[in-house]
Amino acid sequence: MIKPSTAVLASLLLAGCTVGPDFQRPAAPTVRGYTAAPVSATVASAGIPGGASQHFDRGSDIPAQWWQLFHSQPLDALIKQALANNPDLKAAQAALLAARENALAGRGAYYPSVGVGISANRQQDPPGALAPVPSSNASLYNLLSAQVSVSYMPDVFGLNRRTVESLDAQAQAARYEMIATDMALAANVAVTAIRAASLRDQVQATQALAGIDAHVLSIMRYQLARGYIGRLDVAAQETQLAQVNASLPALRTQLAQQQHRLAVLAGRFPSEGVGAAFALADLTLPEELPLSLPSALVAQRPDVLQAQANLHAASAQVGIAIANRLPNLTLSADAGSTALAIGRVFQSGTGFWGLGAALAAPVFEGGSLKHQERAAKAGYMQAAEQYRGAVLAAFEDVADTLTALQQDAQALQAAAAADQAAKVTLDLSQRQWKDGYAGYLAVLNAEQAALQARIGLVQAQASRYADTVALFQALGGGWWHRADLTQGDPPPASTTLLTKGDHEH
Repeated sequence: MIKPSTAVLASLLLAGCTVGPDFQRPAAPTVRGYTAAPVSATVASAGIPGGASQHFDRGSDIPAQWWQLFHSQPLDALIKQALANNPDLKAAQAALLAARENALAGRGAYYPSVGVGISANRQQDPPGALAPVPSSNASLYNLLSAQVSVSYMPDVFGLNRRTVESLDAQAQAARYEMIATDMALAANVAVTAIRAASLRDQVQATQALAGIDAHVLSIMRYQLARGYIGRLDVAAQETQLAQVNASLPALRTQLAQQQHRLAVLAGRFPSEGVGAAFALADLTLPEELPLSLPSALVAQRPDVLQAQANLHAASAQVGIAIANRLPNLTLSADAGSTALAIGRVFQSGTGFWGLGAALAAPVFEGGSLKHQERAAKAGYMQAAEQYRGAVLAAFEDVADTLTALQQDAQALQAAAAADQAAKVTLDLSQRQWKDGYAGYLAVLNAEQAALQARIGLVQAQASRYADTVALFQALGGGWWHRADLTQGDPPPASTTLLTKGDHEH
């Protein structure tokens, strides 16, 4: 008759159980919008770069290569180069490979461990030794052995399963970190190119403004010499010229930094450059902007998915800590042959074998196992709050970008109106000067105002382009349409996390 304890042990070996909480993917937020008040893009000013009308297409999908919507071949080529050569992205890809290999290595615990050993010893026994000696009673002899050892630890309480589960989740976290790096890289290249184009236009306009200010100053000095104006007016113009000249080095520095940044993002040295001088006029502003539903955002943002994978890994660590407090069973088997000469190792009568089973359970560890379990549960709570923070940050990012796009359109309208008014003023000043109704100084002042309005318009254009890029990134970047990034997607989890007992079977 089988004893009850034997029956229980046999059932555990055959079925096993997995202690600790089972993981369930967190539910998507139930909010219906990103901002408290409805946000809609507006018409800015037709006929200028970045002045097209933009509309939000709610619920539409994001293309994989969203940057192609700007219709810039140099930008497409640079992003392609960056995705192929950027060292940060390559490092993230290597980290993903290492995490996947660690996860595969962890699966080795599911199988028996097999080892082969061969030993050769020359032994001297003292006369009258109590230990067994060869049948020849020789005290000096050779002993040769060859054996195969097999050991296996049945996963009775799911320690191995939870360990593999944690390693798989860590591999997923590394994967989503790599995807986030990929998406951020494309967005950074686009935004840096836009900033470089804007700064290039600002440098040109500021140089022209400095030339006009210098011309105005020469006229005013002539007028001062003739007694037509006072020294105060000349000093004010000298101050204005000095301020304009002082702003040029900073603009040139920023432009050079953006060019250096583009080269480094593309995996090149700053001295090598990127071979393309971007201009805002060469970009096309996307008019139809996809806007994912709030319920879909958490399934698209790679940083949120990375936080979710970290949460999964933390929940598995709880099971690992619990399993470490429970008994472990080890099964072992040995078989081999021992002989006094190598030629007789595998002959009949030299073989041996053995079977064994060992059950080990922690009795006293100074409280370390208990506190490790508590630490694992606290780590899970930490990961849960980090996941919640990642979700909130994602919604904040989208909300900020939507608001910025709406304000960018209004800012561009105002800048375009100021630019148009400055052009009209300049045209009228030139006509009055030609007809003798105004002095040339009035024309120069109008040119100054026109150039200053031009700088403001360029800045407003660049903001609209850059915030459009930010929207694509904030919504996830469309990575789920790229075959190179969607390999190895795990099936969605369907079990419940921390709602069952810690020793759930």
